[in-house]
Amino acid sequence: MSDTPPDRLSAHPKSPFYDEALLMRGVGIKFNGEEKTNVDEYCVSEGWIRVAVGNKVDRKGNPLTLKLEGKVEPYFKSDAPEGE
Repeated sequence: MSDTPPDRLSAHPKSPFYDEALLMRGVGIKFNGEEKTNVDEYCVSEGWIRVAVGNKVDRKGNPLTLKLEGKVEPYFKSDAPEGE
């Protein structure tokens, strides 16, 4: 496993950018210098994050999200597992 988080990552299992191994390791996000804990998806190269809007859901039961643009800085919360 690389020590650098991917350019784009999603917490939604149906997304092509979903990676369970990385999410289990723990990825933190600093957005415009502020720690965010409710990020559903991010893209560093395009400079945006998607955050959940309260407890609201769409008609399919997925959380409603809001796209915010700015400086995105992902980091791993823990070290890579041994042997990888």
